[in-house]
Amino acid sequence: MRIRRILAAVIATAALAGLGLTGAATATAASLTPGECQQGGGTVNWANNTCRGGMYDGQMVD
Repeated sequence: MRIRRILAAVIATAALAGLGLTGAATATAASLTPGECQQGGGTVNWANNTCRGGMYDGQMVD
């Protein structure tokens, strides 16, 4: 019984930590710098502030 409780606590803690890291990564990836867009193989479309082409295609640029 005690081992099950400890195991459940460890799994719950790992799950909560994972959610926190995922949320932080999502918030960070919300907008790019022009340099990040270009390093990803794209070009900045200043008409609508998005990255065009490459790995960040369609993401907002600051």
